[in-house]
Amino acid sequence: MKNFIFISPNFPTNYWQFCRELKNNGLRVLGIGDQPYDELLPQLKSSLDEYYKVGSLERYEEVYRAVAFFIAKYGRIDWLESNNEYWLERDAMLRTDFHITSGFQTGDMERVKYKSGMKPYYQAAGIPTARYHIVDTYASCCNFIAEVGYPVIVKPDNGVGASHTYKLSNEAQLVHFLNDQREPGVRYIMEEFIHAEVNSYDAIIDAEGEPLFETGNVTPFSIMDIVNNNDNSIYYIVKNLPDDVRHAGRATVKSFGVKSRFVHFEFFRLTEDQPGMGKKGDVVALEVNMRPCGGFSPDMMNYANSTDVYKIWADMIAFNRSTKPCGEHYYCAFAGRRDGKPFRMSNDELRQRYASAMRMAERIPDALAGAMGNEMFVAVFSTEEEMNAFYRDAVATAE
Repeated sequence: MKNFIFISPNFPTNYWQFCRELKNNGLRVLGIGDQPYDELLPQLKSSLDEYYKVGSLERYEEVYRAVAFFIAKYGRIDWLESNNEYWLERDAMLRTDFHITSGFQTGDMERVKYKSGMKPYYQAAGIPTARYHIVDTYASCCNFIAEVGYPVIVKPDNGVGASHTYKLSNEAQLVHFLNDQREPGVRYIMEEFIHAEVNSYDAIIDAEGEPLFETGNVTPFSIMDIVNNNDNSIYYIVKNLPDDVRHAGRATVKSFGVKSRFVHFEFFRLTEDQPGMGKKGDVVALEVNMRPCGGFSPDMMNYANSTDVYKIWADMIAFNRSTKPCGEHYYCAFAGRRDGKPFRMSNDELRQRYASAMRMAERIPDALAGAMGNEMFVAVFSTEEEMNAFYRDAVATAE
């Protein structure tokens, strides 16, 4: 029997479904987390063969001892994974230290976690990337800005989500960032501003680097603005993946040498012509994420494609193939509302109006609320027009 260690299987809460499908496929599923066992969802408990509680997942030595315990009890570990961006480097360190070869190692992190390290691999795939500068002195930043012009984007070179990401539109904002906003000891990357919406390539890749499942999402508004402005959040899973995103995604898989993973690659689709990048509508690089799209996106992929990505992923792990089909396709829309906004339509009214289309309507965990809002509504639609009407009703305010 193959042994699979799942790090933090309780968060996000929907990840118990990965564990369920692994167990259904005959793997021994061993969980390591910091939530007390009695507080785990019943569905997760029944999906784990054993659970090891640590005081904190942040303390490497505790997680290391947990892995060592499982090895002593069950033998060699075949897979170790969290499917979570926050623990990606920790997963790689554990694999390296325990010689678990089915996944990224510590030496891979520069190209898959650092935004500057990703750029050569995008370029090798023939996909344009924004010009950049590693933030150091005021003078060197000014020299870079003189080349690309304002505005520029600054963010941690190795960062998760849109936290500590800023749009600088003038010299005063640059000085404020350097003196007051920049986190000590954090390496920041500065990039030219790209006028675009975000289009993603989401796929489950087999051991030969070929896709078993493909889809994508569109984020019309900047996640950075949503976080910094405490705004509502909207994005949707596409009904059909555009050919240019599919081509860019597959080329990126090959360039990065991705195998046996669920991936979320982000691209910009230009909303206007931009010198050095391309024409309006072109697809250019943003960043790679070597894990599933966050939050409840896996469930949304299921709703959009009438399938089960948890099973497809577990089939890839166990058998390196999957026969799980996709059914009818839809747009699957996410609307995340912020607390305190004077919405024209109450949460209950929104649920009632779109009851036949609604698939999820619940409170968003606080850990995800920064980028996703406080109350989420997930609904499916056959046409883009129906989806846009839902969005108008979801975000319209009395102001």
